[in-house]
Amino acid sequence: MDTTFYFLYAVGYVWLLLRGLTSLQRDQIGSLTSIAYLIIIGLALDNVVAASGRFIGEGSLLRHLNLICYWLHAFLTPTLVLFSLGVLRSAGVKGMQSKPALYGAILLTGALIGLEVATVTWGMELKPKMESGVLRYVPADSSGGSGIMVMLVTVVLVVAGAILWKKTQWRWMFIGAAAMAVGSLVPIPAHRSTVMNGLEFVLLTTLVATKWHQDSQITAN
Repeated sequence: MDTTFYFLYAVGYVWLLLRGLTSLQRDQIGSLTSIAYLIIIGLALDNVVAASGRFIGEGSLLRHLNLICYWLHAFLTPTLVLFSLGVLRSAGVKGMQSKPALYGAILLTGALIGLEVATVTWGMELKPKMESGVLRYVPADSSGGSGIMVMLVTVVLVVAGAILWKKTQWRWMFIGAAAMAVGSLVPIPAHRSTVMNGLEFVLLTTLVATKWHQDSQITAN
């Protein structure tokens, strides 16, 4: 049953990606909020690999596919800091257009990537794990580094979402980030990975919806 959910998440991500890219204007390609599409590619791959694990079976192929997902996670997830800055810039939040704000966001993004690589992905040893019918490779020695990185990124998203809500009355980014934060803190005794991947999908849906909303506002003006 969990395998079906992972396939559905992957299909959902592909739809978000295609819907977003087909409506993307040329002058929006280099925007900070377009980073969301890169993250969607990484998450789509992660869910495809999770859904396919039991069919691929244990071995080098599945291990390397999971390793690629961990490296993509390390480099792409922290860029949500830059996405958050892009959202606040589009909303006209005071001070967000400044170079210090941009340099600060770039520095924080780089620091979070470095944290994840240093504490999790570099030299990572993986072991097979079957959970709720889903076969994947997980770190043999989890240091908790990834949890720290995700927590800090989530805090940035929650704060940015709250500012956006107050500034423009658009609440969905905050709701998606808050749901992710609550899910990360609440103990889930069973199917945790499936539930967390579902919350990731909800989060990315609200982030992309936020981008689409802002882009439509800019186009209308």
